[in-house]
Amino acid sequence: MFLRMVAVACLWFALQYWAMLVGYSLGGRARFDLLDLPWKVAGSSLAVIFPVAALGLWMAVSWGPVIWALGAGAQVLMYWLWSDIFGYNRLAITMHMLVATVYLVFRLALWLEMRHKGEEIRVDLP
Repeated sequence: MFLRMVAVACLWFALQYWAMLVGYSLGGRARFDLLDLPWKVAGSSLAVIFPVAALGLWMAVSWGPVIWALGAGAQVLMYWLWSDIFGYNRLAITMHMLVATVYLVFRLALWLEMRHKGEEIRVDLP
């Protein structure tokens, strides 16, 4: 369920980037042909990465979180490290960090559970 919620968020990000690039949002001021080079690279890359990540997360395949991490990492770098170019977006940074933390906690819990089950099996063997 968690991965599907993140997939919906990725799809929302993808729709926002596509709407920006084709001129549907922001009054058409952020169309691809009107953007500066850094925004052209970032916007078009994230418009492709986020729908692919959404698909991978929705299907719960192993590459889904990896593609999400690429997109999330790119957005964190954009809005934090290069905020003088892209602006500062505290919400995107916080959301990606929170999702990454929750994902790592879930992975750790699953690993501990599998390790615990493995120890139970070894104890029962003569």
